[in-house]
Amino acid sequence: MPQRKFFAKSFFVITCVVIFTFQVLSQTSVSYMTEPAMSPDNKEIAFVSGGDIWTVSSSGGTANILVSHEATEGRPIYSPDGKKLAFTSNRSGNTDIYILDFATNNLSRLTYNDTSDNLDAWSKDGVWLYFYSSSQDIAGMNDVFRVRATGGTPLTVSNDRYTNEFFSAPSPDGNVLAFSARGISNSQWWRNGRSHIDETELWLKNGANYQKVADRGAKQQWIMWNPNGSQMFYVSDRSGTQNIWTQNLNGNAKQLTNFTNGRVLWANISYDGKEIVFERDFQIWKMDASNGKASQLPITLRGSAASPLIENMNLSSKLSEFSLSPDGKKVVAVAHGEIFAGSADEGGEAVRVTETAAPESFAAWSNDSKKVAYSSERNEKFQLFEYDFASETETQITKTGNDYSPVYSTDGKYIAFIRNGREIFVYDREKKTERKLADTYTDKPPLLGKRTFTFSPDNKWIAFLTLNPENRSYTNVAVASIEKGEVKPISFIANSFSGTISWSPDGEYILFDTQQRTENPSLARVALKLRTPKFDEDKFREFFEQENPQEKPKPSPNPSPGVSPTPLQETDAAKTPTPTPTPNGKAESILNKDAKKNNNTPVEIDFEDIRKRLSLLDTGVNINEHAVSPDGKTLLVTAAAEGQFNLYTISLEELAKNRSPKQITSSPTFKSDAQFSPKGNEVYYLENGRINIVDLGRGSVKPLS
Repeated sequence: MPQRKFFAKSFFVITCVVIFTFQVLSQTSVSYMTEPAMSPDNKEIAFVSGGDIWTVSSSGGTANILVSHEATEGRPIYSPDGKKLAFTSNRSGNTDIYILDFATNNLSRLTYNDTSDNLDAWSKDGVWLYFYSSSQDIAGMNDVFRVRATGGTPLTVSNDRYTNEFFSAPSPDGNVLAFSARGISNSQWWRNGRSHIDETELWLKNGANYQKVADRGAKQQWIMWNPNGSQMFYVSDRSGTQNIWTQNLNGNAKQLTNFTNGRVLWANISYDGKEIVFERDFQIWKMDASNGKASQLPITLRGSAASPLIENMNLSSKLSEFSLSPDGKKVVAVAHGEIFAGSADEGGEAVRVTETAAPESFAAWSNDSKKVAYSSERNEKFQLFEYDFASETETQITKTGNDYSPVYSTDGKYIAFIRNGREIFVYDREKKTERKLADTYTDKPPLLGKRTFTFSPDNKWIAFLTLNPENRSYTNVAVASIEKGEVKPISFIANSFSGTISWSPDGEYILFDTQQRTENPSLARVALKLRTPKFDEDKFREFFEQENPQEKPKPSPNPSPGVSPTPLQETDAAKTPTPTPTPNGKAESILNKDAKKNNNTPVEIDFEDIRKRLSLLDTGVNINEHAVSPDGKTLLVTAAAEGQFNLYTISLEELAKNRSPKQITSSPTFKSDAQFSPKGNEVYYLENGRINIVDLGRGSVKPLS
């Protein structure tokens, strides 16, 4: 990548060009076309591009804009008589369903829910519109509804409590409803590849009777019927890649298309059942339903979108993540998919680090606070880059897998990262080589957190959270030796969810959150070696650990000329660390040297009976994330309690009399990326897209502008 100048641009106001095409790295411009639907006469296709609705001949050619608005329109579907077009729009806030009458150009709104209504299909008689919505279920689960095309109150069709039901399709005679259930592939249809949380079942509902026609094990979406209702079509990735399949109601499934890569999305069948249109590679494709032969349609857009060509965007409250530098002087933040850096003390103007069409994420500081590593999707997959603020240059670190979540070792020798959600790699910064450290099993972006693994204080080990690879359920902790590559588990509990892991600064123990699906999170502590517990008597004995009063006092290091030091001066001198020279000529206290020495103390792990050394800490709050203070005495947690989401501190001192959480913020909204300042006297966190700082001594909160 060419060297770019280090422009001092504010990331608070940025001028962005808004266009309805996606720019790929080859610098060739392609139009993103999606969500196609065939007209009843099979002569026209309506589709979405740039959040607007377009139409084109069913054989391809020049497309013209049909519905243009600054809001986002989607899912256009022709009425069976071809006189109307139903679609969704968020012009009123949430996504609702609208109908355009071609004869009068009249636009009417059908739904008014507080949550998004997602259009699925017209009934064959044109009376009903079917859609799914989470307006009446819990925990964001969807139910299937229908509403009259003339308006009225939506009626539930299938509303099994706490079951996600979506992508419905009424049979041609209107007696049977087919739909997908379970999993969350309706909300992450964009995901390339599959997770167990995407897997769905296919169901039929006839009156009050339910019949399952396909088990879980694959994504199964966008069900369609043939004209007589004897056969279904749908998109599935059961063969490894998304393709269109067909299935009789009581028969085996058969694959129609034979794609070996890419995705098949938003499939929609014509009313006569002869053709299916779908999105693939950002383009519109058409398939013969009888034999599965598919081809891409040549389409050129002609029209002007309603959105302004230039839009001034204020990103001051749109930060998605941030990280505080180890020296506590700088922050790096991600906003609108770009990397920015600025002062951690004064705020003000910040510097834009990246300027790419692809999003960047997972920004992390180097140990010397002079470089930043991050993941970028500019080459159509996650790859790691490093920016050097001194030379104002960017260097690509990895080029092979999908790499994200970089973390620097505290000695600066390594960058550890996750590849493909299945492996942990380390990159040797001096040798510029990478090697696999351990197998793991974890989520992928955007579901992956930033604190799922951590270096030991001596940088000899990496501890990481990993799912059981066999059933992808129980999450536990394992450690890997960086030098030897040995991997050993250190926790063995039957809990399903964990998100954050921390290694104590003294290297004595590891903390991680853990919970079952229906239980509140607990904080697990794994002692890495046997140790004698500390008792109250030990604290009393510490009062007698002082100098022998008969020992001759040491003179003050800086007595005034001709003045003998007083006993008070002698005592203070004994307590004051003696400055020692450092390589850069600056004085450094003995205390600081001791602290650095402690960080280099080898971490000892006794694996024998380590499963017996796990204990659960009762925090009293519903933990989301946690971090340990630099001195190891305080635990910082983000947690939900009393209907609010706030930050709390909890004492980690072994003989602490009070371990009750101390609330340090008092606003109800979600908070994330909470982290201590290097001195441990302040906490930085993200709330409502802004960085806030809480002073632990004063209890005051201020924004970082």
